[in-house]
Amino acid sequence: MRRLLSSDYSDKVIVTTIQKLGLALDPKNNYKERLKSLSDSRIVFIFDECHRSQFGENHKAIKEFFPKAQLFGFTGTPIFEENSNYTIREGEEASYKTTESIFEKQFPAYTITHAIEDKNVLRFHIDYFKGKGDINPKPGEPIAQQAVVDAIIEKHDAATNQRKFNAILATASINNAIEYYRLFKETQKKKTEFDPTYIPLNIACVFSPPAQVLAKEGDAKNAEDIKQLQEDLLQEKEDNKVNPEEKKKALIEIIDDYNKQFGTSHNINEFDGYYQNVQARIKEQKYSNRDYPHKNKIDIAIVVDMLLTGFDSKFLNTLYVDKNLRYHGLIQAFSRTNRVLNDSKPYGNILDFRSQQEQVNQAITLFSGEKSADKAFKIWMVDPAPVVIEEYKKAVEALGYFMQENNLVNEPQEVYNLKGDSAKIAFVKNFKEVQRLKTQLDQYTDLDQKQKEVIETILPTDKLLSFRSSYIETAKQFKARQDKEGNDAPADIQQLDFEFVLFASAVIDYDYIINLVADNLQMKPSKQKMSKDEIIRLLSATANMMEEQEDLSDYINSLDWKIGQDADKLRNGYQIFKNEKNDAALAAIAKANGLETAALKTFVANIMSRLIFDGEKTNRFVRTFRTKLEGAQCKRTSTND
Repeated sequence: MRRLLSSDYSDKVIVTTIQKLGLALDPKNNYKERLKSLSDSRIVFIFDECHRSQFGENHKAIKEFFPKAQLFGFTGTPIFEENSNYTIREGEEASYKTTESIFEKQFPAYTITHAIEDKNVLRFHIDYFKGKGDINPKPGEPIAQQAVVDAIIEKHDAATNQRKFNAILATASINNAIEYYRLFKETQKKKTEFDPTYIPLNIACVFSPPAQVLAKEGDAKNAEDIKQLQEDLLQEKEDNKVNPEEKKKALIEIIDDYNKQFGTSHNINEFDGYYQNVQARIKEQKYSNRDYPHKNKIDIAIVVDMLLTGFDSKFLNTLYVDKNLRYHGLIQAFSRTNRVLNDSKPYGNILDFRSQQEQVNQAITLFSGEKSADKAFKIWMVDPAPVVIEEYKKAVEALGYFMQENNLVNEPQEVYNLKGDSAKIAFVKNFKEVQRLKTQLDQYTDLDQKQKEVIETILPTDKLLSFRSSYIETAKQFKARQDKEGNDAPADIQQLDFEFVLFASAVIDYDYIINLVADNLQMKPSKQKMSKDEIIRLLSATANMMEEQEDLSDYINSLDWKIGQDADKLRNGYQIFKNEKNDAALAAIAKANGLETAALKTFVANIMSRLIFDGEKTNRFVRTFRTKLEGAQCKRTSTND
């Protein structure tokens, strides 16, 4: 209000919500009278997501109060007659309200099809899950919730690239959301009791509380905020009219669990704080587990209407669907998954538990902007698994031909025998394509057992990991030259993009490797899950472990594999090992340069603690000791004389 009435130019661009603007123009409030002086002003309103905010009383109030305003609406999913739920009646005639009828003129359309072609958003992979029985459900018909939970737990790691990404589960009602939340809780508890190595998925659940109950309890402000919020949450608004006390009780239980899990202190009377924290925590998936432990993250958020439109996170890649979706609601929900990141996220992943293939076809046809539906599907959808498997096979064969052309056997260790930069650069490009296709296949959730066996036959996992190790070692050498030589490096080396994200893992980190070593120490070879050599190969094939690779490999090799140690003891041992190794390296440098080891160690520790390298101080430090050394040598010479 203050900024609207201000004459300061810095207040002339205002970002707000449609709910707040609606409150300002509500006759029940006194704001409207205070804004009267602006009524005839030339004001521009720009609405994002205008498919959902401009069909009610707010739009009418804005046009009536600001008759000279210009209105611009942006959406990727306009309301056409086919998907409109809003009608206009003029006498005996009734017609549908559409985005065009509200905003009148259309800019040249930039559709989702254009955005996919321009690589501004990703394509989709859809797995129509029908259950494991012989009876296929009808389109739109739900299957047993337990079957859905079991399928999600089974497929989640593959769908999300081993939990590098996270997911939303869209449910049909608040009651369904509550049931799913409790079912995940119970199922994962049983699974953990049966398999202590299972790492439970972190489940959150969010839906709007019943505003009428909050109002009765005297929490008028929170109730009014919830009412405004529910203008866009039609299913939740209707659901909360039935047994509201039960829904309130369930939401309190969910928020209490959330507080225990994440160390927060939210409550239903400050619902917006809880809702904002859920959104922030979903987005915090972008941090590695080393920088931000997995226990702080959300793997799956169970929702009804919330987060299915307007919410963006590049690290959300999967949508589980157990609700009937149509037209703009379907495309909006699917589009939560297709924000571009890098090649570790090749597409948006959809697991549909309602057999909604026809609804998907209708929605793509309506919003693609293409006359040919077949052309739209080819642009919007990733290739089916058999096509990608064939591409993967050809890429592996191309790698084999490349090795033969260089007179080498097609084995990972032979990569180190490649001669010259050109051959090594060609290997980097060849194997990067192999890994890109493998990453894509790894996230297909609809592969059957036969297809998995074919993929394994094309390039067995052991051989793939060894090639990855050879790739990372070769790439590290070129990366060092890029960093050292800069613009002086040959052009083909400067232009190399190693895409280490394709070779990184959200699962394989320092703690994972240490626990793996602890599990296999003192085990007979027949009982070991992985041998020492296999663990080192896994470590060397993972790009996010490059900085630790050499030290950890040396440490693992130094261990006596006949003596058991727990993970904590191994961690302490590794720190001692690294300190001793660093001390030995510093002692060698000191000896080679005529410096005192203790002084050099103190000097280096100071640099590392501040993370600032001061070249002038370093030169002064070296000169001081050389002066002392020369003085000592002169003294010895005079004494000898």
